[in-house]
Amino acid sequence: MVGRSTREDVRAAMSVASPPASAGRLYVVTKRAFDAALAAALLLFTAPLVGVVALAVWATMGRPVLFVQERVGEGGRVFRLYKFRTMLDLRDERGELLPAERRLTRLGAFLRFTSLDELPQLWNILKGDMSFVGPRPLPVDYLPYYTPEQMRRHEVTPGLTGWAQIHGRNRLSWEETFRLDVWYVDHRCWKLDLAILARTVVSVLKGEGVSPDGGVVRPPYRGPQGAGVAAVRGTAEAARPRESAP
Repeated sequence: MVGRSTREDVRAAMSVASPPASAGRLYVVTKRAFDAALAAALLLFTAPLVGVVALAVWATMGRPVLFVQERVGEGGRVFRLYKFRTMLDLRDERGELLPAERRLTRLGAFLRFTSLDELPQLWNILKGDMSFVGPRPLPVDYLPYYTPEQMRRHEVTPGLTGWAQIHGRNRLSWEETFRLDVWYVDHRCWKLDLAILARTVVSVLKGEGVSPDGGVVRPPYRGPQGAGVAAVRGTAEAARPRESAP
């Protein structure tokens, strides 16, 4: 678990690593209004489906029905992300979780393939934690491993879908994902957002990129390929602002 001080350090490093994203105020305001209105409508429209999925998860996996995890949002702010559970809490004799392949249920695989496990994130969008389009929010424990350039993905509100998701999703390397995320930060506009939403519908219907090649879930991010953890942390440390010498 990454402590509060680490989160604050990374947010400070992010502020000196890059300038703020340049999207206009009108775009930001209208996008938030669009997100809130559409999320509210979809929450009402999908309420029966959400109820059915919740009952199915409870019947096959028990409680809790939801998977709740801290994720990093805009400006490094931490929030709780909600998803339907897709895996069992199976552990070995040492108390360690078994591999994802052994914990994923048939229902869970179906929910992932159809992206129905993401439905509870409509609540995150309604609250303002997320947007419909933006870089996907990632776990807090990834924070120490980002380079200053990769941390730029936190300059915008994270999304339910994004530029990286329609270009390979979980089949991309982490470095490819972050490059696409930062590209979105620099080019975001209504035309791009609508194109991403349209392409997402096609990707979801085809079940594209749900799982990485050769696995069920992506391995956690632990820094750029070819760089050790110490080197990555050293980069983040070097980017942090320091007090002037007396």
